[in-house]
Amino acid sequence: MGARLLPADGDPIRPAPTTELQIEVDGSLVAGVEGQSIAGVLLGSGILAWRTTSVGGRPRGVFCGIGVCYDCLVVVNGLRDVRACQRRAVAGDVVSTQHDPLPGSEESA
Repeated sequence: MGARLLPADGDPIRPAPTTELQIEVDGSLVAGVEGQSIAGVLLGSGILAWRTTSVGGRPRGVFCGIGVCYDCLVVVNGLRDVRACQRRAVAGDVVSTQHDPLPGSEESA
């Protein structure tokens, strides 16, 4: 069986033209491409962390990238606990970082 060549314009995996979008992250506009996850937009913009841990306030961003670990939680359009790696960015989304103090801690009072 011989190789079959596809014409360049008929390649089914050739990237389609992209549509740019902007989302607001903690008050700043961040550019991305339609179809990217929020985590992808943030990482593509150089933002590596967008959540802090309840104990110690350590920075977190994408860890697993498939929605299992919950390290990438953000607030999107007022909805808390959105996994940034699972949510596609939509032009005009308002994203804010998330920090949840432990119940009973001085922070939560």
